[in-house]
Amino acid sequence: MFDTDKWQEIFGTIRQNKLRTILTALGVFWGVFMLIFLLGMGSGLESGVFKNFGYQMRNKMYVWGERTNKPYKGFPSGRRIQISLDDLAAIKREIPEVDMLGPRRRMNSTFVHYKDKSNNYDIRGEYPSMIEIEPLKVIEGRYLNDRDLNERRKVAVLGSKTSALFFGEESPIGKYVTIQGIAFKVIGVFGPIELKPWRIADTESIVIPLNTMCHAFGLDEIIDYMAISSNMDTRVSIAEEKVVALLKSRHQIHPDDPNGIGHENVEEEIDQVVNLFIGIKSFLWFVGIGTLLAGIVGVSNIMLIIVKERTKEIGIRKALGATPGSIVSMILTESVFITALAGYLGLLLGTFIIGGISYAMFTFEIETENFSNPQVNLAAGVGALVMLVIAGTIAGLIPAMQAANINPVEALKDE
Repeated sequence: MFDTDKWQEIFGTIRQNKLRTILTALGVFWGVFMLIFLLGMGSGLESGVFKNFGYQMRNKMYVWGERTNKPYKGFPSGRRIQISLDDLAAIKREIPEVDMLGPRRRMNSTFVHYKDKSNNYDIRGEYPSMIEIEPLKVIEGRYLNDRDLNERRKVAVLGSKTSALFFGEESPIGKYVTIQGIAFKVIGVFGPIELKPWRIADTESIVIPLNTMCHAFGLDEIIDYMAISSNMDTRVSIAEEKVVALLKSRHQIHPDDPNGIGHENVEEEIDQVVNLFIGIKSFLWFVGIGTLLAGIVGVSNIMLIIVKERTKEIGIRKALGATPGSIVSMILTESVFITALAGYLGLLLGTFIIGGISYAMFTFEIETENFSNPQVNLAAGVGALVMLVIAGTIAGLIPAMQAANINPVEALKDE
């Protein structure tokens, strides 16, 4: 492999046929470049699509009450089902697959004021667990905790826009806002982790403990909906099925009624996207490898031509005692060298372009809806390098075997 004379011969052959060698290497170069480029752009598309999910938990579902569609046990169809806090306790008690429960009740367009400023806001009654289930973050202060809930404290967490309207640049922590005549102490400011159009309502709301809402405003313990997360080792669809079945049983809803208990989860949607990108990646690998194979065939054909041109030379080598192994090694080395060099340059250029696109998007804060952070997967790069070595060996194998089988006597007669 490191025989000086052998490498001198290889470089001498390349120098004598520069154009042919460049055109041959171009096929391999383009194949590897296209493979890396397509995979990099595919990863950017995948990142962009998954970014649109925000920071959604894969093991999260939503459950709410709605009107029934079938009569059952003497109850007519069209009943309005309302989920209560007792239902939450039953879920937590009877379904071990459930991890966290985040109920929410809303008081829409509720009058709120602070000093001389006032406006109507949506008031949300929640449990502290909601911020762990929903893609929300604390910007200042803190969120609700269990003591706030259990002791029915009159505390409030403001959405970021609500806080800005009432307090501007001033910190709202420790101050009091009045909600329908009842003073609530501000303990924090919150907002979405990533601002999406459907999360703007989070910035314009006020959150108070659910128990406090029911007690202070004389409401029954009914909720609008609840967010539920399953244990990490349990598919949310399994927990969802059990939760729905339990609620239907508790509210006397026909087991086959498609309505009554509304529910949805992001698992199925995410799985569909994952499967879609598995298909896209498979197609990109197919196209890239197909292009690479075309280049390999070109290398193999050129090596056959080289063997044909050097038939007499090979015959002389064999007559002087060169072994078939040394002949095979010479042809394979040249094939692997051309393939590996061209492929490495293609890999380098593809990685450079993808990295440049990613850097430009980050530096200039370029944001697109369905494309983000393209990158070359390390496994894909290593796989491409391994493919280059294998490809070079395959490309030179047939010509090398043909050269090794040349008869010295017939080769010396070759014109």
